[in-house]
Amino acid sequence: MQDRDKLYIDGAWVPSTGTDTIDVINAATEEVMGRIPEGTTDDVDRAVAAAKAAFGGWRDTPADERAKYILRLQEGLAARMQEIAEVITGEVGMPITFSNMIQAGLPTAVMGSYVEIVNNFPFEEQMGASLVVREPVGVVGCITPWNYPLHQIVAKVAPALGAGCTVVLKPSEVAPLSAFILAEIIDDVALPAGVFNLVTGTGPVVGEAIARHPDVAMVSFTGSTRAGKRVSEIAAESVKRVALELGGKSPFVILDGAPIDDAVTAGIGSCFMNSGQTCIAWTRMLVPRAQHDEIVAKVKEIAEGYPVGDPTDPAHMGLGPLISDTQRTRVRNYIQQGIDEGATLVTGGVEAPEGLDTGYYVRPTVFANVSNDMTIARDEIFGPVLSVIPYDTEEEAIEIANATIYGLHAGVFGPDQESAMRVARKLDAGQVDINGQKFNPVAPFGGYKQSGSGRELGRYGLEEYLEVKSLQL
Repeated sequence: MQDRDKLYIDGAWVPSTGTDTIDVINAATEEVMGRIPEGTTDDVDRAVAAAKAAFGGWRDTPADERAKYILRLQEGLAARMQEIAEVITGEVGMPITFSNMIQAGLPTAVMGSYVEIVNNFPFEEQMGASLVVREPVGVVGCITPWNYPLHQIVAKVAPALGAGCTVVLKPSEVAPLSAFILAEIIDDVALPAGVFNLVTGTGPVVGEAIARHPDVAMVSFTGSTRAGKRVSEIAAESVKRVALELGGKSPFVILDGAPIDDAVTAGIGSCFMNSGQTCIAWTRMLVPRAQHDEIVAKVKEIAEGYPVGDPTDPAHMGLGPLISDTQRTRVRNYIQQGIDEGATLVTGGVEAPEGLDTGYYVRPTVFANVSNDMTIARDEIFGPVLSVIPYDTEEEAIEIANATIYGLHAGVFGPDQESAMRVARKLDAGQVDINGQKFNPVAPFGGYKQSGSGRELGRYGLEEYLEVKSLQL
């Protein structure tokens, strides 16, 4: 049981001005595993004031000194990776072996990547008679989601600190505990007071107070498209900068002649990772119509080989639970809607997995003969639900892939790199994986259309937190 009764503001652990708390629920046991303060608008005001006061000193700290702090943060994360993985497995339900690699390992690597990026970034650049100077934007409000809680925090906090910005963080109240671990590490490395501040609470209260605050120069938000629109609306009141990483309905195009076993394995692996609670999950598998039945048979075989079970078991390499009862109900409703709209249920369904009456578990589910106008092909379900959509020509596959309000991620698997690249270049997505290539933590990450604006990770992520000034000499 982790009772966190204080917020981290101005370099100290302080009580909230409110008295309410929020329970953190274990996704596998449905029991309370922790409590956090339900922060208030007054808490946000205190945190922003601290960040504003600290900004001048942090901005003027040399970049190499800021990079040294980031290195110490990376070392602190590395020392607590097992604890981080166990906490997030409890909150989110990702099996512990994957949590060690992804929920703990990935943010540790991303934090470390910014040491070199900050040290080598051209904060000043001569262009003819002008000196172009890149300066930190100011106080940044970071609002993060629950599915990859620490990774999404680090993807914002590391470049913001590296750029010279100060930060007010609001993590998801559903999976907030790793944010407290990061704050403890920040306190241990003696980051200057006010440079990083943590305020927990709900989106409508704490999140909106951050987005509206006149002394917050920028908001970086990751979450649903609906919530992102709300953040943009509020932030527009003071014309502050907004970076958004929102929803997705990612296509995975299997081209004629692609190796089916390899392609299907890659596609299902993406769709089912973190029990489908992944914004970049390839939830629409586009397949040549002539191969539809053959591919569906392979999909069924692989999907039914995914075990569902206890995420704390190191030997379990399948699916854990969803994060909450609300999310489980949402996913089951989508599965029922797919059945009602006439898609072919290949495997899975709305019933609980056998023997798993406790925990927010959902059967890994596959639909075939899906048309792109069905609800399950349009909406972001955020669960382990795959739609197999047939196409007749390569041009039609591209048209179907792009016929969505989203454009975050995509995948193409072809008989060779050249054919896959040809299709990838025509897809409306911020990232496209070619023939099963893996996630690159220093490549720019972000979306087209209603999947958001701006980019995270690597050099592009750092640039989001910088203003550009031209000095005419």
